[in-house]
Amino acid sequence: MKEHYRLKETIVTIQADERAHIEAAKEEILRQRMELERYISLDPFFRMSLEPYCIRGEAPEIVKRMVTAASIMGIGPMSAVAGTISAFAVEAMVEAGASFAIVDNGGDIAIINDRPVVMGIYAGDSPIKDLGFTIVERDTITGVCTSSGTVGPSISFGMADAAVIFSDDVPLADSAATALGNATGLGKDAVESSFSAVRDIPGIKGAIVVQGEYIGLWGEVPPLRRVNVKFDCITKG
Repeated sequence: MKEHYRLKETIVTIQADERAHIEAAKEEILRQRMELERYISLDPFFRMSLEPYCIRGEAPEIVKRMVTAASIMGIGPMSAVAGTISAFAVEAMVEAGASFAIVDNGGDIAIINDRPVVMGIYAGDSPIKDLGFTIVERDTITGVCTSSGTVGPSISFGMADAAVIFSDDVPLADSAATALGNATGLGKDAVESSFSAVRDIPGIKGAIVVQGEYIGLWGEVPPLRRVNVKFDCITKG
């Protein structure tokens, strides 16, 4: 079963086999957002910073995870917010007994799957369309996170139509996707050089960049295949 759920700026699609698992995800999203909002009310700079943030004093776990991931990539902590919330939600689903759980937070996905799952790459107006890959069965949570300079409302300083990161550290995957997107300019050479932003980062398994008519792959990337990427299935506001 699948549910589209919105809580303020957080817009997710949740998939699971049981209603209780979806409810566990929604409750965790609410809990983590409350923790994050409380912290931001005490230090609004956390939300605005585009550079690594230093925690002073006590902070909730969601803030710690965001700061750790973003600091590794040398960017601001909000670059990891969507992936971190996805990770918490899937962790709550697993605690509730789920062996199949997906939370897609605007393209930042946390997943645990006891069966193969096909994912498509949405790259906006790029002529590279209807491509995707299969996430094979696994019994641990992993992250597939995407950033774009041409699709969606997130801040990006690059020109990637889609910058995709694979990592078992979901917050890191989110921040790394942002950094990869920021590093992507126009043209074939720009796609090739963009991977310098992520190739030396421990924990990042692989990456994909789509920019215009060009696509580049680095690291351990599932084999690409033709898929029917349905716009209506994309998590969006």
